[in-house]
Amino acid sequence: MNSRPLRGLPGLAGVEHVGFTVPDLEAATAFFVDVIGCDLVYSLGPFVSEETWMTDHLNVHPRAVMRRLSFFRCKNGPNFEVFEYESPDQNPVPPRNSDIGGHHLAFYVEDLDAAVAHLRNHNVRILGEPTESSGPSAGQRWVYFLTPWEMQLELVSFPAGKAYAAADAPLRLWQPELTTPAQPR
Repeated sequence: MNSRPLRGLPGLAGVEHVGFTVPDLEAATAFFVDVIGCDLVYSLGPFVSEETWMTDHLNVHPRAVMRRLSFFRCKNGPNFEVFEYESPDQNPVPPRNSDIGGHHLAFYVEDLDAAVAHLRNHNVRILGEPTESSGPSAGQRWVYFLTPWEMQLELVSFPAGKAYAAADAPLRLWQPELTTPAQPR
């Protein structure tokens, strides 16, 4: 009999969605659909509670109002659940990568230079020039950029793979398939 406890969440299959809050859901929808190329799947809301439901269930101010939320599909990978809140204690400044809770979303693209040119054509602020990685990530190129509300995003590409994987790695990082996902039924 194995006395070692199971590791991790029972039945874990992967990341279903990533959620984040934006200052203007309509503007964010235009950016994610028209510039990035995601598809809006559905929206709902508002959600308001006079009790402590918002604090008890979402760890936000009890008088916070979730104006709307929208779900997006961006080719292959996790879905995005994008919120627009109004809250008495809301911090309007997005965190930087160096801040606690800092984060970014990285989009895999087949042709990094073409994707950067596309963003520049849409007047998106690119942070520096594409960088070539070294070490275990050799073979990868990447560049950060900012949404109109200054959320950090990244483009990444490694069409020939990364160095760590060529070294017969026993475990490989997940990466998006380069095929178009099946159309909805």
